[in-house]
Amino acid sequence: MADIFSPVKLGDIDLSNRIVMAPMTRDRAGPGDVPNDVMVDYYRQRAGAGLIVTEGTQPSPAGKGYWRTPGIYSDAQVAGWRRVAGAVHDAGGRIVMQIMHVGRAAVQANKDADAETVAPSAIACPDRIAGPDGVPVDTVLPRALATEEIVQVVVEYVAAARNAMAAGMDGIELHCASGYLPMQFLSSNSNRRTDRYGGSVVNRIRFVVELLEALAAAIGPGRVGFRICPGVSFNGMDDANPHETHAALLRAVDGLGLAYCHLIHIPLVGQDALDLVRENWRGAIIENNGLTLEKARGVLAEGKAQAVSFGYLFIANPDLADRFRRGAALAKGERAHFYTGAGDDRRGYTDYPALDA
Repeated sequence: MADIFSPVKLGDIDLSNRIVMAPMTRDRAGPGDVPNDVMVDYYRQRAGAGLIVTEGTQPSPAGKGYWRTPGIYSDAQVAGWRRVAGAVHDAGGRIVMQIMHVGRAAVQANKDADAETVAPSAIACPDRIAGPDGVPVDTVLPRALATEEIVQVVVEYVAAARNAMAAGMDGIELHCASGYLPMQFLSSNSNRRTDRYGGSVVNRIRFVVELLEALAAAIGPGRVGFRICPGVSFNGMDDANPHETHAALLRAVDGLGLAYCHLIHIPLVGQDALDLVRENWRGAIIENNGLTLEKARGVLAEGKAQAVSFGYLFIANPDLADRFRRGAALAKGERAHFYTGAGDDRRGYTDYPALDA
């Protein structure tokens, strides 16, 4: 029976405990999408987690869709992330970078003026997304990637992974959920392609499989994790058979020796999502979504996952692992400042005190 405070190894990444900080967009990056001083403090404060997964980080200008999200394609961005990783390591923590290409889930005003919006098919994301002023607006109509362009997108991801490692990260997590580019390829309603990347399940999973293979070859499979959420409808996802699609994906990458599968666990008609993963994936699992300490301990004790992740609770509780250990009360986050400091980037970001502050 694994205890939440016991160490665990996910691939090549050693965790001092099984509490993972889930990736959360916080919109605090500086000019040029460079991690800044306040981001360094934010991640350092939360280094008591066994593992931190960074906010989604774009591998290219085309991969950006939200306001003030960080990148990992310029020298300045790599240098900024190196400061973040160094601060976390100095505090005894481990950190991996979530690489997130949003594909069609983009607002042009949030991107560089000359940055394209691309997707598997020229179908707009139906969900509105907040612009620079925080007001939700219609998304951009994407340009469908030509078959020969897809390899270049893989190259961009690989370069981003290598940059993440150069910045001192312990690994990377590929974001394959939430209606972003990899999931747009996976889902039958957003992928209407007629080439080898569309149509059948085997074709629709091909982009993600090739991507994970390339990332594993570039930085080592034990440094690569991936995140999925079968059945999610966010950003217009409506796959005809999410069970079939994700089972095929999991089986296809099961033998690569990847570090972990990070599951956002939501209700799935017909079969529990965690059972789906366990039946088709023999590697480590990080369970996520709506967990309390009690529920998380139950999942670990039953051997259903090797680690558990928390998002919202880490916002207002930078010392969450310590609070769990001491049985202390948990603070509540200030939702009005989840994505903006309203003129003060530290407000609702790094100004939540630790127990012993």
